[in-house]
Amino acid sequence: MEEIPARLSGKPSWLISQLAVHVGRMAFRGFAETGARGYHYRILASLQEFGPASQAQLGRWGRMDRSDVVAAVTQLAEQGFVERQPDPEHGRRNRVLLTEAGAAQLERMDVVLDRMQEELLAPLPAPQRQEFVRMLGVLLAEHDPS
Repeated sequence: MEEIPARLSGKPSWLISQLAVHVGRMAFRGFAETGARGYHYRILASLQEFGPASQAQLGRWGRMDRSDVVAAVTQLAEQGFVERQPDPEHGRRNRVLLTEAGAAQLERMDVVLDRMQEELLAPLPAPQRQEFVRMLGVLLAEHDPS
């Protein structure tokens, strides 16, 4: 690894941003193995956990921009992983539903993501991994604008 100025390497914000770039690349490569993207995972995971939802709700759950949700849902629908159906409560709105094929795709993506987590956290012993994840959650909860 190349040397990093101490002024940078001692700043948590810099370290987090550099790690985020690395994790983004790892996720992109991993999800590409399943023909998917990170937005697909967010949508499929949300549908699996919370059930049918509007695209707007999927965007809120997955912290995604509306246009990204529309594009990702369209891609997932084309692959048969989700279906759009009219929302019985709102005539002009669609609900997005997870299909059996989508649940299977989510499982494939989980395998890739679990492998990526293991690779990412490999330098840390198990107790430190749990503490690291807990601390990240605390920081995100404090600074999450939503």
